[in-house]
Amino acid sequence: MALWILRAVFLVTIAGVSVSLLQSNVFTTFLHFLAVLAIAVAVIGLDVIVKEKRIEIISCVYFGIVVGLILTFVVGAALTPLIATPQPKFFNGVMVVLGVILCYASISFLLQTRDDFRFVIPYVEFAKEVKGLKPYILDTSVVIDGRIADVVETHVLDNQLIMPRFVLNELQSIADSSDKLRRSRGRRGLDILNRLRANKEVDLHIYDREYPEMADQPVDMKLVLLAKRLEGKLVTGDYNLNKVAKLHNVPVINLNDLANALKPAYLPGETLRVHLVKPGEENGQGVGYLDDGTMVVVEEGRPHIHRDVQVSVTSVLQTSAGRMIFGKCEKALS
Repeated sequence: MALWILRAVFLVTIAGVSVSLLQSNVFTTFLHFLAVLAIAVAVIGLDVIVKEKRIEIISCVYFGIVVGLILTFVVGAALTPLIATPQPKFFNGVMVVLGVILCYASISFLLQTRDDFRFVIPYVEFAKEVKGLKPYILDTSVVIDGRIADVVETHVLDNQLIMPRFVLNELQSIADSSDKLRRSRGRRGLDILNRLRANKEVDLHIYDREYPEMADQPVDMKLVLLAKRLEGKLVTGDYNLNKVAKLHNVPVINLNDLANALKPAYLPGETLRVHLVKPGEENGQGVGYLDDGTMVVVEEGRPHIHRDVQVSVTSVLQTSAGRMIFGKCEKALS
């Protein structure tokens, strides 16, 4: 409602200014008055169409114009003694062209470096001084895995998700691979990214910039360096990347560890029902799986392969690769 009131006041103000200019003969015809109103309506229409406006883009344009005009004034003052004064039109033309060039250069520079520091009207706040949630940097494996989309949709994570451009390029190359399996994995990763972008409650940012220290580095090392630069956390399911990140003191969120932490705990002596699907490595053992994928190794279970059995838990082994439950067959259920 406040926006529509502002737009109505804007139209009334423009109309009033146009009438004043028409009465003072600045506008010579009524067509000038209508042209100004049409421009005002077009500005409001553009404002309505562009619904998502990012503060850093607006701030970069704002500060870029201010810096460009200041530089134009300084350069103009320096050029005044060097340009002949009998030609004011030429001098004014030079200043207009110079002003446009400097404004463009300032806005372009700020837009390309807005990830290093951000502008907040009416002051500048450097990124390293920003307090709050740390961004999560996604790697290729976690996007292909797909579980990150399910986790985010539970609203457990409110942090900004960073998708580096070099990871996106790697994902695209996998999707274009001649190998059928790699191609399907890459396309699944792209589908997951589209799912995240389509979710309006997810703050997904494609990070385009690469820093000088990332030159000629492999993708895993680039991810570690980017996480250190942004003071964020790596989200991965890659065991090797997990180890490399910890060596560089970069916080890591391993989705496999997260999934294991959410699995129900089973204590020795508890009983559970499991369907045995294959024999185990030792004599007499049978192997089954719970609904969450947890492997259950059952002593004396080999005679009951392809049947449901009641198992008494004897021990639980927890590793970074997953959880294994060891138990003893009490009786066959079916």
